[in-house]
Amino acid sequence: ARSDSEFAALAYMHVVLRAQRQFNKQYGHFATSLAELVHSGSFTKRMVNPNRGDYTASFKGKKDSFVLTMTPNNVDAQHRSFYAEDDGKIHGDETNPADGNSPVVK
Repeated sequence: ARSDSEFAALAYMHVVLRAQRQFNKQYGHFATSLAELVHSGSFTKRMVNPNRGDYTASFKGKKDSFVLTMTPNNVDAQHRSFYAEDDGKIHGDETNPADGNSPVVK
């Protein structure tokens, strides 16, 4: 992470990805909303709020796939946009909204 707010955004994404893995294991499909993930893993009711400091979370879920994005209020080298889907890989981009073609964040 290149800044504290990036670190927080990435940490949030890891919690959501872990919760989705656990939810899928338990129910045989992914959660279709963040609210459905409450109590899966360490995902709490407070985390349903999409406003995450310098970032806004966006979640689109279906039973067989999902997309999670973190969009910074201002995209720059310290505030990349992030994208993840059901493969669990997080992608980042410092100039455009991140998508599945963006570089994977190490």
